[in-house]
Parts: sequence; C-alpha cells; structure tokens
Amino acid sequence: MQIRNLGGSGLRVSAVGLGCNNFGQRTDLETSRKVIHKAIDLGITLFDTADIYAGMGGSETVLGAVLGDRRKDIVLATKYAKPMSNDGTKQGASRRYIMSAVEASLTRLKTDYIDLYQQHDYDPLTPMEETLRALDDLVRQGKVRYLGNSNFPAWRIAEAELMARQMNLNRFVSCQDEYSLVVRGIENDLLPAAQEYKLGLLPFFPLASGLLTGKYKRGAAAPADTRFAKAPALKDRYVTPRNEDIVERLQAFAQVRGHTMLELAFSWLACRPQVASVIAGATRVEQIEQNVKAISWNLSAEEIAEIDGITK
Repeated sequence: MQIRNLGGSGLRVSAVGLGCNNFGQRTDLETSRKVIHKAIDLGITLFDTADIYAGMGGSETVLGAVLGDRRKDIVLATKYAKPMSNDGTKQGASRRYIMSAVEASLTRLKTDYIDLYQQHDYDPLTPMEETLRALDDLVRQGKVRYLGNSNFPAWRIAEAELMARQMNLNRFVSCQDEYSLVVRGIENDLLPAAQEYKLGLLPFFPLASGLLTGKYKRGAAAPADTRFAKAPALKDRYVTPRNEDIVERLQAFAQVRGHTMLELAFSWLACRPQVASVIAGATRVEQIEQNVKAISWNLSAEEIAEIDGITK
C-alpha cells in the first residue's frame, strides 16, 4: 500500500481509503467488523466517516464498537455540519454547534481524538472567522489533530486559507469533493485552489456510484441488488447519454490493455494532482481486496492524454 502525505501537512494516509457510510445501514455489525479488520490488514489507514452517516450516528457507532485497540493503527476522519436533527437546531459551523458536535462524535467513536475533522458543507450563516477559531481551539485542546473541508466552493477555500494565515490559526489541510472520470468539474477552479494552497484532495464517488465499474449495460435495467436499482435518483444523475458513451470508450481502452474499469477509475485518480487517498466504500471483504489492488496501474503520459480525450 502506498502511503502519501495529506496535502502540505505531515499527516500520512493510505492511497486507498475506506468510506464508512455503509456501516450501520447496508452492512450489519458483524459484516462491518470483517470489512474494517480486512481493510487494516491490507494496509488501509484512512477511514472516512461522518456524523450523519447511517441515520445520524450509526456509522460512527459501529466504528466505535469495532476498532478497539486498532484505533491507534488508523487515521480516523469524520465530519460535522450537515443536519443531525430534523428541526434545524443541530447543524452548521457555529462555535456553539461545533463544540457539541465534536463531543458527540468522540463519544460515538469511543476515542479521545479525531485525526481529521472535516466541515461537511459550507455554512453561509456563520462567519468563517468564527468557524476557524472554534476549530483552532479543538486542535489546541488535542481533541482534533488536523482540519479539512468538503463541498466548499473554491473561493471559500481561498477565504479560509487567507484568514487562517492572517490570524495565525490552524488551517484546512484537505478538501473532500466528488471527482471521477465522468465528474471532472472541480478541475475548473477547486483543484487549482487545492494545488495553490497545498490541500490534499480526497475524492469521493470515485466510481460514480457504480457507473464506472462496468456492471451496468446500456439499455438494460439495473440489476436488482445494485445501487442504481435501489436509488433511481442516482441512476438519473449518472446514466446520461454522454456518460454512457464515455463508459463504453473507457471499457474498450482498459480491455485492450488488460485492465478492469475499476483499475482504470482508481489508478487515474491516484495519479491526479493533489489526490492523497481515493475513498471508496465496501460492503464485502472481497471489495476491499479489489480496491486495494486497483491502484497498481501506472498510467503513462500518453494513456492519460488519451483518457482526457475521451472524458473531457
């Protein structure tokens, strides 16, 4: 397993990370336990969860129940800011909410520190200075080691960076955003901002919710046990004529070279600027094994140029 620095920080993470949103909903406790231990055994160190995953707290609770002594062997990342109540009282990035959200996550995770604490969404109601000062206090208290953001517009990343410098506060070291062979919008402005400010990129949905696995056939109904069959909105989002054209051409590209679509999707992301770890979920031990092997393809400059021609 490759180990990489997260952006310009000293935090080191595995090049393949484990997305933990399935724990507590799509996988029961025992299945989650097997997946978690297999991931650690195979060298995955970055475990990415969030307080809202699995019905508000379910994923964090599973991790807290399973990790035990192996907590020290991983980089535990979680998130705050998205609604944790139905009445709108538990969300956002105010000092008041952050201070309560971190304690709730620490309790569910059964740990006294979080390696990477990420703001899950930009909060338009709270001044950035208030958020950064609260997060800086958490780092100084030892409850949080590093800070990250997710789903921020590029200009907010710049605002946070410059404000942290000006006020001598701990800064964001990472950004977590959607990025894949069919979703490349962050290359317009967010990725250049991440490069300028040395933020490590943690791409989510690397397989476009399964579209890039190659298991869906054009014109055919999605298999009953797949995500697209269970979530039609996801299918509507990703299964477009443009994306289907891209997938067909990428499949041919990978096949000629003796590789799978999974290997292409992961290896392409792993070689992109600023990408520190490719985050992917897993509901079975076999998926973990496949994900770990999937970044072994060292794409040449010519192959990357050809992929750009297909996907851009």
